[in-house]
Amino acid sequence: MIVEIASIVFLLLLLGFFAGSETALTVASKPLMHHLEKEGDARAALVNRLHDKKERLLGSILLGNTLVHIFASAMATSVAISLFGDAGVVYATGVMTVVVLVFCEILPKTFAIQHANNAALFIAPVMRLFVAVFGPTIHAIHLFVDGLLRLFGARAVRETDIEAALAELRGAIEVHAAEEEVEEERKMLRSILDLDNVVVSDVMTHRRAAVTIDAGLPPDQIVDQILKSSFTRIPLWQDNSDNIIGVVHAKDVLRAVRALGGEVERLDVRELASSPWFIPDSTTLLEQLTAFRKRREHFALVVDEYGALLGIVTLEDILEEIVGDIADEHDVAVAGVRPQSNGSFVVDGTVTIRDLNREFDWRLPDEQAATIAGLLLHESRQIPSVGQVFRFFGFRFEVLRRHRNQITSIRLTPPSTGPVTEED
Repeated sequence: MIVEIASIVFLLLLLGFFAGSETALTVASKPLMHHLEKEGDARAALVNRLHDKKERLLGSILLGNTLVHIFASAMATSVAISLFGDAGVVYATGVMTVVVLVFCEILPKTFAIQHANNAALFIAPVMRLFVAVFGPTIHAIHLFVDGLLRLFGARAVRETDIEAALAELRGAIEVHAAEEEVEEERKMLRSILDLDNVVVSDVMTHRRAAVTIDAGLPPDQIVDQILKSSFTRIPLWQDNSDNIIGVVHAKDVLRAVRALGGEVERLDVRELASSPWFIPDSTTLLEQLTAFRKRREHFALVVDEYGALLGIVTLEDILEEIVGDIADEHDVAVAGVRPQSNGSFVVDGTVTIRDLNREFDWRLPDEQAATIAGLLLHESRQIPSVGQVFRFFGFRFEVLRRHRNQITSIRLTPPSTGPVTEED
């Protein structure tokens, strides 16, 4: 009798081990395990190998758990019958239900959840041996199950879903959204994941705001414009502003002027200009970042499907999408957003929707328009007059200034600041 009871206790401990192992190996942080493996942790490498063969791992645990559970229940029933007769079946069922639920399921799984990473590292060597023993049996069972699925017209899919992996990564980032100490890191990580969903036309400097120089001007005037500009790379155009013939670097101009002994009138800026690099406006930021690295370039000209110049995009524009605005002593500060005491914001029409969403955690759509003025025009389906008020996506839009057909200033009131009292 003592041997049977000891065997039952051992089987219950083994049952708890299987339950805790399943939870620990499932909940353990994959990024942490990969990092530890890179640092040389052999146990973390075992955890990663087990994750790579997750079906065999879970199948082996399930097989072991089922065998142990049935065996322990059978032995407990046998012992109870020998002690209490036929009523022992009821006693054994009640006791085993409580013991298994509390001590073999809830307790080990709760502990495994609270110490998932350490528990996974501890049990990985044991589970590797267990999977090696039961792996072939589990593989045979999977083949049988796959055959049944095909028989009923279903198909087993085990390939890694890239979209699901990205969604999981985004979810992991958003989990820490409420932690202020990681807010900046969260924004940068989210921006990196969005690089493939944003096109260069969303972040470029529009041609109206871009600095370009007429190559037909006298050399001294060209040099004066270059020195007055806050940019180091400036496009040159000839005959008309759409005909970009090259991009001149301010440092190259200064070197040439010095080489000529200060005789600026002998300077030929066209010879100093590099060939312009044109890219379509539909290029994603991830593609353009890769192209910048391959070409070792920092500057590109954005054109539409008809070849018309739309604007300029630089490496800094893409980096600012990740880390936020990068300002230096030569940047021109433009106050595009001015908070008001009543909770509203006076926003320049050229401010991009992405900048507003990222700065204030708004969710204004940027699929149909890049700027806040463009969004107002798209949603209102008209060119509004000064003073007109609209409400879209819970925000109140009031047109403050308009220059010809361009909306230059908008009062934007977020939904949290109160209800809209006037609406067109």
